[in-house]
Amino acid sequence: MLIGQEDLKALLSRTEEAVICVKEVENPSDFGVLETKNNKVIRIIEKPKNPPTNLANAGIYLFRESIFDLIDRTPESVRKEFEITDSIQMLIDSGAAVGYSPLESRWIDIGYPWDLLKANEYLLKDLKGMCEGTVEPNATIKGEVVIGKGTLIRNGSYIEGPVVIGENCDLGPNCFIRPSTAIGNHVRVGNAVEIKNTIIMEDTHVGHLSYVGDSIIARRCNFGAGTKVANLRHDGKNIKVMVKGRILDSGRRKLGVIMGDDVHTGINTSINIGVIMEKGRYTYPGEIVKH
Repeated sequence: MLIGQEDLKALLSRTEEAVICVKEVENPSDFGVLETKNNKVIRIIEKPKNPPTNLANAGIYLFRESIFDLIDRTPESVRKEFEITDSIQMLIDSGAAVGYSPLESRWIDIGYPWDLLKANEYLLKDLKGMCEGTVEPNATIKGEVVIGKGTLIRNGSYIEGPVVIGENCDLGPNCFIRPSTAIGNHVRVGNAVEIKNTIIMEDTHVGHLSYVGDSIIARRCNFGAGTKVANLRHDGKNIKVMVKGRILDSGRRKLGVIMGDDVHTGINTSINIGVIMEKGRYTYPGEIVKH
């Protein structure tokens, strides 16, 4: 998760036996929620149907050494895990003062893959441009763009920041890289490719005439020429994603594909909105991946 350093500084000034960072949320039933009394925490409730407050546990804590003895005594939960919230509840029940500290700056809880896009946008917004690679004369670099060592940007490419490109990449000719894109090391982006608001991890190749938007592409993937990723519903509503048998609202109006390592697509593959392609999957030429 991402928070501002000013909130960490505020946390470190506290003197209680433990302090829990909290964030006021509109949907507290989706989080662990704090029940409070006299500015102290008296109970932590996991995803309650009737939340006593809108203070979500932000998952960031300040502890004194006393917590370690309680951790040693914490039993397994019903999920067969040792949970820090159980240790904190034991601390509360012992009579120790446990406080809470509201987060005033931005808080990004990266719980689902699409949350990486929000985090990426946040981290790139203050990017300062730098070029350690080679940009050919007829390529266009606009805005804040970082280009790593050994990377070649070929003629006709148009890159609009904020964008970060890793080392030993080969982009173009004539590709269009749009804002909030992060490209890892050893990535190849071919001729007439368009990439927008996407994370592409190392050793991936995006073949010519492809489009990728609002997506997360893992390592060593290969896009056959003409692979297209859809990222917008016709009705403009939020995109829903199937995760472990449950359909979840991503909260995003635009979301493309979430692609695991070593996925290969055949030429002219079309991938529908919000699709998850697991590690090692592949498609045949002209295939439509609907879900």
